[in-house]
Amino acid sequence: MSEPTQDELHAMLRGIKDPASGRDIVTAGLVESVQSRGGLVHVSLLTDRAQATAMEPVRQAVEKLLARAPGVKNATAVLTAHKPPPSAAAPPPAQHGHAHAAAPKALLLPDVTSIVAVASGKGGVGKSTVAVNLAVALVQQGLRVGLLDADIYGPSLPRMLGLNRKPELRGDRMIPLPAWGLKAMSIGFLVEEETPMIWRGPMVMGALEQMMGQVAWGPLDIMIVDMPPGTGDAQLTMAQRVSLAGAVIVSTPQDIALLDARRGVKMFERTRVPVLGLIENMSFFCCPACGHRAEIFGHGGARREAERLGTEFLGEVPLVLEIRTASDAGTPIVASDPDSHAAQAFSAIARRLAAKLRGAAAPAPRIVVS
Repeated sequence: MSEPTQDELHAMLRGIKDPASGRDIVTAGLVESVQSRGGLVHVSLLTDRAQATAMEPVRQAVEKLLARAPGVKNATAVLTAHKPPPSAAAPPPAQHGHAHAAAPKALLLPDVTSIVAVASGKGGVGKSTVAVNLAVALVQQGLRVGLLDADIYGPSLPRMLGLNRKPELRGDRMIPLPAWGLKAMSIGFLVEEETPMIWRGPMVMGALEQMMGQVAWGPLDIMIVDMPPGTGDAQLTMAQRVSLAGAVIVSTPQDIALLDARRGVKMFERTRVPVLGLIENMSFFCCPACGHRAEIFGHGGARREAERLGTEFLGEVPLVLEIRTASDAGTPIVASDPDSHAAQAFSAIARRLAAKLRGAAAPAPRIVVS
């Protein structure tokens, strides 16, 4: 079934009234933009900050109305205040010296005990490979684990998990796909593998909110979030909309990657998200034929950087062919070859991460005065 056209979407929105003027929201000029791609619809509604609370029922009505439309997989609406809407009156003056502030949005994923962002300052350092194998390793340790692909422009989880089907829709919620004992969600499950996501920031943020708030994740002990590289809209959305337990930064040992990793650390510090530690991926290469070890990108750079930044070094992962072939085949090496050196490296890092999240630490020495 084809998705609705722009004209059809606007016609639907004319059925919702602006509480201030009594006119429909399209005629009242409250609809800033309507964007649709692959069955995902995103609507931006103009409002004044002082009227944000009053507009919340309108926002919810837009989502419910469009989500029921044939050809729409999910719909999200956001309130924006880039400029006042044409029909809006000037906000009332503040009384007794207090300005009227919009109510903050409730945090998403309240049933997840710990949410961990796996991030990197640049692409190509194996961040997604690390995220997937960490998630599977945590499952093997008896935890209930979710895996969210927050990389809207370059989703890789479908290939790495061996999933190529769309999630089931129950009511207004999607059911995350099961794989290797965990629950997974990615924009890549909703579009064809080669479809480019030519979206602006608001649509990226809206899609991320949908995958967190409109997916039936259920109670989880930990959610691993595979972040896109860099410090952009997705990182800001995650920092603002969920209670992040912390971030794990993935880097290779080379100086240029460490420089970008440093930016990632600073970004999370500015958004008050604790950095749980650094992981050095592609730490060294071990020849499968002769066993010779070669430090292609250098070695130990992430450990030294962690010490310099005052954060924990969680571990190193070697550069081996088996990790790549397992990922391409949709069978993470932690699951396909758990006794391998590479799988053991991921498992050790996962144990350190789980212990850190539990707050497990060696007790301070007791001082006894006799």
